[in-house]
Amino acid sequence: MTDIVVVGSLNVDVVVPLHELPAPGQTVLGAADHRRAGGGKGANQAVAAARLGRRVAMVGAVGIDADGDWLLGLIAAEGVVTDAVLRAPRPTGQAIVLVTADGDSTIAVSSGANMWLAPEHLAPLRDLLGSARAVLLQQEVDATVVAEAVRLAEGLVVLNPAPARPVDPATLARVDVLVPNRGELAALAGVPVPVGTDGLAALARSLGTRGPVVVTLGGDGALVVTTDRQWLVPAEQVDAVDATGAGDTFCAALADALLDGAAIDEAARWASRAAAVTVTRPGAMAAAPRRAEVSTTA
Repeated sequence: MTDIVVVGSLNVDVVVPLHELPAPGQTVLGAADHRRAGGGKGANQAVAAARLGRRVAMVGAVGIDADGDWLLGLIAAEGVVTDAVLRAPRPTGQAIVLVTADGDSTIAVSSGANMWLAPEHLAPLRDLLGSARAVLLQQEVDATVVAEAVRLAEGLVVLNPAPARPVDPATLARVDVLVPNRGELAALAGVPVPVGTDGLAALARSLGTRGPVVVTLGGDGALVVTTDRQWLVPAEQVDAVDATGAGDTFCAALADALLDGAAIDEAARWASRAAAVTVTRPGAMAAAPRRAEVSTTA
């Protein structure tokens, strides 16, 4: 049995180090040479889960191009099963990542093959999705694909609603654990970002998921919200280098802990520790820690 099936995006990341992020209309010279790396929220989360020791399969699409070949080889080398990654008549997705020395980042994505993926492509994968202990999803693929994957999943459903966009209430009602940041939480409800943890908790409870909501707060930690309780899980104090992949590692580690039977607050603490390791080194996929690296931070 597969532990985690990740349904989502696969991108080639072009990372440009900067002294400061550009303002609109501004050109900023790079602080160092750019680099090429594997990325996409789906692939990042798949690799992060595999590095934690999980049996992981990836569902997504790449182009019939050299970038697609390279990405599939990259994640397969991490132990991710790629049999369900389709080859699309579209270019492999690309992401331009601007990142500063203190860990701030801005990302622009050209979706390519990721948005070619359609609900009908999931029909032959019914057994894979239905038998997985957990299905982990994000929103760098079409909303109809997310909805269909949630419908076919029979195990734990974890949705990271990034990038921010509304989600159909019927899909939200089938989500076991929702993992938004502040802005994504507000976008789901179509309201401004609330002030304070009580406001965030009230908004999280209004969404109609069938399980807890874990709101990631960056350096402020994570807010775990259930129907009758809320906990603020503090962030680990580390020297941040690059925050690009922190959220993806957090989601993978959260699912990992929940599959081990951890309570949701305990799972959030484990995920916070894993994310803290990620931000101490450059990259997204490449920065995801292995289990031993997270355990030694406890």
